[in-house]
Amino acid sequence: MNEYINEFIEYLVGTKNYSNHTATAYETDIREFIKFLENFNGGNVDLQDMAHADTICFRSYLADRGRRGLVHKSTARALSSLRGFYKYLAKHHNIKNDAIGLISSPKVPRKLSKAIDPIDVSHMKDAILETEGDDPWIAARDWALVTLIFGCGLRISEALGLKNSDVNGRPNVLRIVGKGNKERIVPVLPAVYDAIEKYTSVRPFGNASNDELFRSVRGLPMSPRMAEKVIERIRNYLQLPDYVTPHALRHTFATALLAGGADLRSLQELLGHASLSTTQLYTKVNMAEISNIYMHAHPRAMEQDDE
Repeated sequence: MNEYINEFIEYLVGTKNYSNHTATAYETDIREFIKFLENFNGGNVDLQDMAHADTICFRSYLADRGRRGLVHKSTARALSSLRGFYKYLAKHHNIKNDAIGLISSPKVPRKLSKAIDPIDVSHMKDAILETEGDDPWIAARDWALVTLIFGCGLRISEALGLKNSDVNGRPNVLRIVGKGNKERIVPVLPAVYDAIEKYTSVRPFGNASNDELFRSVRGLPMSPRMAEKVIERIRNYLQLPDYVTPHALRHTFATALLAGGADLRSLQELLGHASLSTTQLYTKVNMAEISNIYMHAHPRAMEQDDE
């Protein structure tokens, strides 16, 4: 089966323009199912075994995931990966399986992150200076990252995917490549560029155009986990709630714009949501939370410079 899995992954990346991260998730899900199917059938799995898998097999697979404590969201994604693989096999190798279409995905409650109090966001700069004061360039990097996510509403992967060339010359907008390699245009506040320029002026690495903007201590591209640890460190220092994450910064950006009167279509474009239904979740946030964000005027809290 390795040949067909590898072929499918190449198809996702090369033809469907899926990111390597997404393609890897597909591969993990498919290989896990095949491992289950081998145990279920008692032997190696080939294309005919994939074709003959029935509803009993698929429901046993779901039950097995449940016994292992895997959450509904993870299982729903795994089923989506399998459906994609079966669709590919049907189209390119004439391997059809009707049973997979009879299996319903577990319902996943759609939860929305809480917004961060803008006052807490402004305090993050002090927390960074206190925890990273011995390494000024790291402190500048971390504040630039916080400012970028909060001020532009970017996903972690989008912020970390920026190159030096994307910010050279302080363009009024950034061209962001989001999920599914979809591009969108995001306006940039002066406060965001001020933080980025302070970081690039003190980091111990070059400014080659094709290099990643955010770098690790070793000069390598900064990873999403490293960015999460930055926020964890800030959160622990300020004793903030557990919901304070990089995604919560993006959520706070969206909540502020909605509170300021932005329409859902514009917000959808800025956030890079493929579906308006995802953006509509922001209309369900607590109105007291929206009022608090609006009263503190979103990114202006970042424009204070302590120099």
